[in-house]
Amino acid sequence: MGVPLGVAGGGLGTVVVLLLALFFGLDPGAILSTGDPELSVPSGAPPSTSAPADRQADFVSVVLADTEDTWAVLFREMNREYIPPKLVLFRTAAQSACGLAGSAVGPFYCPSDRRVYLDLDFFRELGERFRAPGDFAQAYVIAHEVGHHVQALLGITERVAVMQQRTPRREANALSVRVELQADCLAGVWAYHANESRQLLEEGDVEEGLRAAAAIGDDRLQRQARGQITPDSFTHGTSAQRSRWFTRGFDTGEMRRCDTFAASTL
Repeated sequence: MGVPLGVAGGGLGTVVVLLLALFFGLDPGAILSTGDPELSVPSGAPPSTSAPADRQADFVSVVLADTEDTWAVLFREMNREYIPPKLVLFRTAAQSACGLAGSAVGPFYCPSDRRVYLDLDFFRELGERFRAPGDFAQAYVIAHEVGHHVQALLGITERVAVMQQRTPRREANALSVRVELQADCLAGVWAYHANESRQLLEEGDVEEGLRAAAAIGDDRLQRQARGQITPDSFTHGTSAQRSRWFTRGFDTGEMRRCDTFAASTL
């Protein structure tokens, strides 16, 4: 397998949380653990009983279950066992092993507790604020966070974290970009296999995913927030890079094509 098991980052959980907080000024409440779904609510956060929220939670759970089907097969082909992540859906706040996820935090993966944390309100923001609506745009976000879980299971996350601790911020940021672009590529790998095996995609779905990837590129977000871009501070990659690596995974369905660490050009 070409995925670089020799490079990676695992204490990345707190880093991922903080970095995403820079990008998503969202209002995050209810917690849902999948596998054996059980609804619980953080202290002070009233449970939501709205039908749209229920439908959104159901959609997220279905997508997560589909990622489990795909990655279970791919891990078996590597003679490994895929251990699915737990899913936490939240509003207001959620406590993770990587720290407290509050109103300023959007989607993130915490490798310390191997949970994917998703703010239900983020998906509305994705369509309204980031202008990337559609079910598959949302599925891309979920699959990207699951891609971080795959990296953690393969040891990539932990190794990158060690490397980041030994390098200046600029180089550490560059490693974060490669981590994020690899997660985009792995999201594309999932989409390829989900479509091949289960005909998951409809016309226009891939375009929705690409719009979502482009909407949260560092260059676009910085330009919107500051009116200018600072490449040395990039941590997730440009809109073009994120779209390109998602496309690479989707076009090939091969994990070995997601080796962002060996790529001379991102």
